[in-house]
Amino acid sequence: MRENPMKAALKRGEAQIGTWINLVHNPAVLSLLKAAGLDYARVDMEHTAVSVETISHFAVLARALSFPVTVRPPEGTREWITRLLDAGVWNVHIPQVDTPEQAEAIAQAARYAPEGARGMIGVGPGTDFESGGDPRENLAFANAQIHVTIMLETREAFTHLNEIASVPGIDALTLGPSDLAQDLGVFGTPGQAEVLDEHRYRMTESALKHGKDVAMRVETVAQAKQWIEAGAKLLSYSSDVAVLKGGFRTAMSELRPR
Repeated sequence: MRENPMKAALKRGEAQIGTWINLVHNPAVLSLLKAAGLDYARVDMEHTAVSVETISHFAVLARALSFPVTVRPPEGTREWITRLLDAGVWNVHIPQVDTPEQAEAIAQAARYAPEGARGMIGVGPGTDFESGGDPRENLAFANAQIHVTIMLETREAFTHLNEIASVPGIDALTLGPSDLAQDLGVFGTPGQAEVLDEHRYRMTESALKHGKDVAMRVETVAQAKQWIEAGAKLLSYSSDVAVLKGGFRTAMSELRPR
């Protein structure tokens, strides 16, 4: 079975820089992003129309290219986690985690025994169609390739921050800035950025204390450098939508100045 290059790089202490895929459903975009120098892509299923079948195509190509995808499902249920991992996805990015109990259930669904209770599929995309060898060693290797990030998006999640961060089997913490701002009542206000940064630093401190990776969405190179310096190792720079729109808007403002 193939090794998850993102998890291997994180283990070496190397920051990984990717981007959100919200619009492009052609898996060939992975080749483009790899050629551009990115380390991974994060595909969103929570707020897009992308299907499990499309994700399965992304996952198989990602493994062949050694260019990993992370997938955010609509919710962190056993059904969604199982389907994504069995399709060959190495990395899951789970939204709306508010309690340590939720985090524990997610961790259990993502790994085989004795670390969890993931359902058994046998030979398939998630095993690179390999068979043979010691089945216990195979399961241990498969477990070691999975990377689980959970999103803290509410006031309640931050009341349980240290308990959530301490859950075994959770590899990284991040926050959902817009949903968190909405829940805190600061969305669209002058104080939103300051409040969110305060929560980002709290989360980063707790995650590092418990040996977890920190994932952070950034919109600028300066923000990326800021959070790498603070200890974040998984950076998601912008998105396919923002980069395409920004690039065309810049060109059109020069071609058709007002």
